[in-house]
Amino acid sequence: MKAFFATLLVFTTLLSCKTETTTNTQESLPLKTGDWHAVLDVQDGKQLPFTFKVNDNNTLTVFNAEEEINVEDINVEGDTITIQFPVYEGIIKGTFDSTNISAKYIKPSLNRIVNFTATYGKKDRFEIEDEPSVDMTGSWETIFSPGTEDSYVAKGIFKQDGNTLTGTFRTTTGDYRYLEGVVYGNYFELSTFDGAHAFLFSGQVEGDQLKGTFYSGNHFKEPFEAMRNDAYELPDANALTYIKDGYDGLEFTFPNLKGESISLNDDNLKGKVRIIQIMGTWCPNCLDETRYYVDYYNANKTDDLEFLALAFEYAPTKEKAFKSIERLKDNANVPYPILLAQYGSADKAKSQEKLPMLNQILSYPTTIFVDKKGVVRKIHTGFDGPATGEKYEVFKREFDAFVTELLAE
Repeated sequence: MKAFFATLLVFTTLLSCKTETTTNTQESLPLKTGDWHAVLDVQDGKQLPFTFKVNDNNTLTVFNAEEEINVEDINVEGDTITIQFPVYEGIIKGTFDSTNISAKYIKPSLNRIVNFTATYGKKDRFEIEDEPSVDMTGSWETIFSPGTEDSYVAKGIFKQDGNTLTGTFRTTTGDYRYLEGVVYGNYFELSTFDGAHAFLFSGQVEGDQLKGTFYSGNHFKEPFEAMRNDAYELPDANALTYIKDGYDGLEFTFPNLKGESISLNDDNLKGKVRIIQIMGTWCPNCLDETRYYVDYYNANKTDDLEFLALAFEYAPTKEKAFKSIERLKDNANVPYPILLAQYGSADKAKSQEKLPMLNQILSYPTTIFVDKKGVVRKIHTGFDGPATGEKYEVFKREFDAFVTELLAE
């Protein structure tokens, strides 16, 4: 997702509606059980709120609309607490007492630090300042950073129930996942914290138009504008990335976790339908997609179908990049190979050097469908994840139908 690469504030959490968890060795968390309210300090004096719950079984559950994220790797030494979410490298570290936490979000590879505080006993995400005077339910044709060379289009999809607002923004490269917030008067605020995203959207509605500001952590912000348009659709995700003229098809050779070089046309892969996933272990949309592919792979096992993931990692060393891949495989139970395509940067222009036959790498994730003869039949840019509702269901139906067609050839 384009904005995401400008806004990498990554903290380690397994992104799913119901996340599998690991064993917590703490005998008893010295935090009061129940509802907690947390805030991140962003720019312009604003705070990004989210809520979580300390459970009786010594775990935390973070909430974003319908999403629940379970976190169990929590270490306490004296009055210091460290929270390590699954999959990603970031940590929350600071001091605490039974009803308060004062800490930092730390992302070592990107050298980013964000202030974090949490207080026990408050369940509401945002304070409601007034009754709503507008209803944002519906679809909104959106442009981020309008009038600049960095502008990009999106589709806002929202549902309002009284003061409560939920939904997401879909873009050509992915979605902003589960957003939750409020409407008061003609103002709105939405936020999400999922361990990799720390996003705040705030703005004002005037008739069928709105204007606002998008904040990612404390290091990035951009304006956005939108107009109500229930008929608006994004560009075709299957037409954005393609094989350039002068190339016969897709070729690559990258190492797996064992250090073995794996090529697309290895003898054990020839004659099979191959699904190639361009992704990064730091990317929430990629994790949403990976969880779907894992479920599909396990439910449709056949000798004629193989998945391969190509990981483009910003970890500074090969060792740390492989460690991130191993963590993802373990936490998401990924049964297919994840190859290390690049480390030290997730810059898409640099990544394209690894796959020069593509016109562009526009998005993590991107999926390439290769038929039994080795012909690239389709390239799908981005991923409509579970937060997009019906679009996610459409993607799953289309994916299954196309793979079934390839297998039948």
